[in-house]
Amino acid sequence: MRRAGVIALLLSATLSVSYGQNATELPQQKQKQQEQRAVAKQQEKVAQHANIEFRGNTAFDEKELRSQLKEQIATIDQYGLTNARADDAAFFLELFYKKHGYAHVDVHYEVRGDRLELDVNEGPLVRLGTIEFSGNNNIAADKLFEYAVGPTRQRYSKLQASLPFVSTDVEEGADLVQRFYVAEGFADCTVEKPQYRFVQPDLVYVLMVVHEGPQYFFGPIEFVGPTIYGAETLRGQLLDLINQPYTDGRVADIPRRLQAYYKARGYYAVKVNASSDIAAAVNGRVPVRIVLDPSHIYYFDGVHVSGTQQLRPSYLVNRFRKLSGQPYSPDVIEKKFRELMRSGLFNILQINPTPIDGNLLRLDINVEEAKPQQFGFSIGYGSFEGAIFGVQYANRNLFGYGRPLTTSIEISERGYKGDILYEDPYLFDSDYSLRARLSALTFDFDGYSKFELGGRLSLGRKITEQYEVSLNYAERHVDITSSTIHPPDLLGPTSYFVSSVGFSQTLDLRKNPLVAPRGFVFDNSIDFASSAIGSDIDFLRTTARASYYVSFAPEPVAVVGGENLEKSALRKWFERSLLAVGARGGVIYPLDDHGTTEALAIPIDERFFNGGSTTVRSFGERELGPHDRGGNPIGGEFYTIFNVEYTFPLYGELKGAVFVDAGNLLPDASQPGFGDMRFGIGAGLRYDLPIGPVRVDYGVNPDPRPGEDFGAFHFSFGFAF
Repeated sequence: MRRAGVIALLLSATLSVSYGQNATELPQQKQKQQEQRAVAKQQEKVAQHANIEFRGNTAFDEKELRSQLKEQIATIDQYGLTNARADDAAFFLELFYKKHGYAHVDVHYEVRGDRLELDVNEGPLVRLGTIEFSGNNNIAADKLFEYAVGPTRQRYSKLQASLPFVSTDVEEGADLVQRFYVAEGFADCTVEKPQYRFVQPDLVYVLMVVHEGPQYFFGPIEFVGPTIYGAETLRGQLLDLINQPYTDGRVADIPRRLQAYYKARGYYAVKVNASSDIAAAVNGRVPVRIVLDPSHIYYFDGVHVSGTQQLRPSYLVNRFRKLSGQPYSPDVIEKKFRELMRSGLFNILQINPTPIDGNLLRLDINVEEAKPQQFGFSIGYGSFEGAIFGVQYANRNLFGYGRPLTTSIEISERGYKGDILYEDPYLFDSDYSLRARLSALTFDFDGYSKFELGGRLSLGRKITEQYEVSLNYAERHVDITSSTIHPPDLLGPTSYFVSSVGFSQTLDLRKNPLVAPRGFVFDNSIDFASSAIGSDIDFLRTTARASYYVSFAPEPVAVVGGENLEKSALRKWFERSLLAVGARGGVIYPLDDHGTTEALAIPIDERFFNGGSTTVRSFGERELGPHDRGGNPIGGEFYTIFNVEYTFPLYGELKGAVFVDAGNLLPDASQPGFGDMRFGIGAGLRYDLPIGPVRVDYGVNPDPRPGEDFGAFHFSFGFAF
């Protein structure tokens, strides 16, 4: 409820600097990419200052042409200007023009000492006209057209009606047409080389002659060898494959599909071979013969670790200890791999099963450790908190046990915060995790300022990959250091100690919570503060959230060899669009010693607030709900929030958004409900980054009351809900 919009965490992630002893080098692939970028940057610099003159170019400026020839110019700069190298430059310049539709381009060169002169006769921009297909008896021409123009279309908008003529693209398109036919079961299909007819100097008609041949489908499936699970069971694993038209690629997928099935059941050494004979097809049905050798079930037995430096090998050994004696499962290994990589302890992690002693498998684990220590700073701005500056130090591998310790200091225009967080992901090498946090902060809210000092312990466990529960214990001391709330008794207690125990649960079915959160998430928490455990105030508080995120991407139009040849612009637009629907609510009951409610027993800083960048966006931060005589928000004991938001791509990583929000904030927990609902309608912009979006929103209040603003502007980071 009190989260303000900031981008400090984003900048911390991008500006952080790591330190540590025995730091490993960057992975070779990343280092190679950096070297390639450095070479390209140097070549670009040389190209822009080389002694070259371009004449006759009107379609492209000199800077663009120099950039396209940067590799050839770099060679000339390094080894000297010769006729052969000048001819290469002219040749590649012609290729560049032809790639953009200048089919009649002609480039001549002259070498004058150390100066290269390139004369360009561009000719007209040639447009691609009609593509006519001959021999396509089973597939419509408009379907084939999308594949024929696919290579050119990738460089231009799908909305562009007229495309340039590029002969190499059309020939590649003919190959895509032939591959599409094969994917549809026309194994003998051939497509002749395209024929071109210039109906005008700047307009080309194309003819593609197709020889379809017969269409083939899968016929009888014969299993040879011990199936163990029965032929019908195995056939059931292949139904979605063999119900499609016959292709060699799908035959090759059969062993992979069945090997995965057997390995998931412990048959590590299974061998599967699938063969077919299209010449033996009857009525277009091709028989398939599958030879099986399952061998026997393998069991996990032991772990061998290499490559560790600061991390103790026992950290990895203990992660796999419970697998000993269990049947081999690649899914289990994959799950452990993802879990370990999320820890941030490794640059490279390799887990290789090695057969030993008959039917036993040892896991050979080789690692390259990431730098354990990290120092970073952050700068940012939030529409509520103002300017923000922070410093953070983290050690992901405290004492070599893989236990993270993070300390941070954050200063904003409204206050400061210091925080220490210790985590033990595998408490006593169990499935339980421990989080211990100590924090101190001051903050200036509208109407009052506070100082808080406290700590929180959380003992959690993942019941499944998606469902997690935790028990929580928290203690904190709160002082209201100043206030303009009038009358003062609306504050409730102004100096108090809270001791509480609680329970929380999260069901998270989203695919990627930070970037593309498709799916459903639900979380719920319950906290109980009582004098029996040392608290100055007694209350029962519970909150809940449910959100669903969905995209409307249509199914691919066609698939060739198991991969999409081309995604339409409309499909890409839908894939990057997102409809989000969310509902939240909470209640806090004040309790005396007898379990009855008592007016104003809940301090102002323990109450709920509504309005802001993550709630009802037609109101400023905390502005929805009860106020004092001076217009300061005083919070309430019951709230609801409902959000619907649709985001859609605009340009690159920039997205637009439209939303409708609703919610209320009631002062008395004894009378919860949906009364006094307030609404917001608005639009905004999103800029996607690897760890979430930066958001700018403006929400309009459709029914402002006296003293309320027409709407509110919000600048924030992360998803709204």
